[in-house]
Amino acid sequence: MHPFTDRLLQLTRRSLLTKAAGAAALTTLMQNQAPAAAKTKNRNGGLPGLPHFKPTAKRFIYLFMGGGPSQIDTFDYKPALDDLFDKDLPASVRMGQRITTMTSGQKRFPLAPSMFKFAKQGQCGEYISELLPHTAKVIDELAIMRSVNTNAINHDPAITYIQTGREQPGWPSLGAWLAYGLGIANENLPNYVVITPTWTGRKSAQALYSRLWGTGFLPSKLQGVALRAVGDPVLFLKDPPGMSKATRRKMLDGLSKLNSLQFEQNGDDDTNARIAQYEMAFRMQTSVPELVDISKESKQVLDMYGPDVHKPGTFAASCLLARRLAERDVQCIQLFHRGWDQHGSLPRDIRNQCRDVDQPTRALIEDLRQRDMLKDTMIVWGGEFGRTVYCQGKLTRTDYGRDHHPRCFTMWMAGGGVKGGQSIGVTDDFSYNIVEQPVSIADINATILHNLGIDHQRLTVRFQGLDAKATGVLPCRVLKELLHKA
Repeated sequence: MHPFTDRLLQLTRRSLLTKAAGAAALTTLMQNQAPAAAKTKNRNGGLPGLPHFKPTAKRFIYLFMGGGPSQIDTFDYKPALDDLFDKDLPASVRMGQRITTMTSGQKRFPLAPSMFKFAKQGQCGEYISELLPHTAKVIDELAIMRSVNTNAINHDPAITYIQTGREQPGWPSLGAWLAYGLGIANENLPNYVVITPTWTGRKSAQALYSRLWGTGFLPSKLQGVALRAVGDPVLFLKDPPGMSKATRRKMLDGLSKLNSLQFEQNGDDDTNARIAQYEMAFRMQTSVPELVDISKESKQVLDMYGPDVHKPGTFAASCLLARRLAERDVQCIQLFHRGWDQHGSLPRDIRNQCRDVDQPTRALIEDLRQRDMLKDTMIVWGGEFGRTVYCQGKLTRTDYGRDHHPRCFTMWMAGGGVKGGQSIGVTDDFSYNIVEQPVSIADINATILHNLGIDHQRLTVRFQGLDAKATGVLPCRVLKELLHKA
């Protein structure tokens, strides 16, 4: 019996109706998107009518500090706390707000002022900690947001919220939304690349899951590709012994025909995505080795990033790789630097963490600026939440820990239409509550999309009865006060 007939006999009534509906929907979708090819020349995919308006950025780089950097020890200067060392956090400040189970059992919440010095830097005169001397040199490029807040108090939902606009897994990541809307600029590299550098702070760190750069209900070919910090950047990049390039090509051509036949039979768009991914993997066998080869970078550039640039997998090496990806039209680049979850021994560990990222971050900004790329490359720096002003565990003048704090924390943006040398948002004297200009995670994601030419309200996909958006369901706004006027 014909295999297709066998398949039909095995179908239940429900699955048959589901597949029929899926095929009809796919046909409609293909018909609706047919004009897109004519409107998006030189782009691989993308929706008709996008970008919605002229973008100020062609790409963005997200420097994500996984674990939650302490805003009190880096960007949110609170000198009045010095006189309140070891005093209890006033109940009028906490206002009964929830805290994690890691400190809820403490008998008291002793205030822990930062032991690090702050100073005004740059022409803008913004305060920044001594922990970040290199970042201080480019502070006039930064738009600092000291009043960011989030809904989640634990790591995984907080990171998931930043990545997808939801605290629950299963939704498309921001990078996938961008590729879906704008198409793919480079056919030889993934449109969305994730890098997970090593770190020297607290060794135990929160896990990262591939769903954080997944596609949810969008086509799977749009998912992020993670480059490994150790060994080959991509597994199975090299052909096995005895297989020539011509043999690999012949095998893929045959596989493509089989997958095309399967698509004709079941109409499953994931089959086409699988074909596209095989082809991308084949092209990456050439493009990725060239990408990671920094032998032709000048000594001046390598020195900018610091000595760790020669150590594969470090944050310095990853920042240089991010610049090389940006040069090759990769649209979304994310670096996940972990180890910022400092519940104890914060002064020791945050020194190491800041040392990891400080010079490379400055180098990335200056490198892009020297290549005239900063003007159309948007950079975002920050973590999933901040840290508490009160100490977790034992408190001394030189040692303390801080718990998770979602109510207020600091992030910054630079480049790609962002007006540097300014800050928005004010927190109270305890860096505990927001006093002026609250900024939500959705506001930040809406601003990223805006700078890339996308109206976040108009990029939607019908899913589970809702017009799903990259910014989620809560009201949000574009942070136009941080942007150059059009």
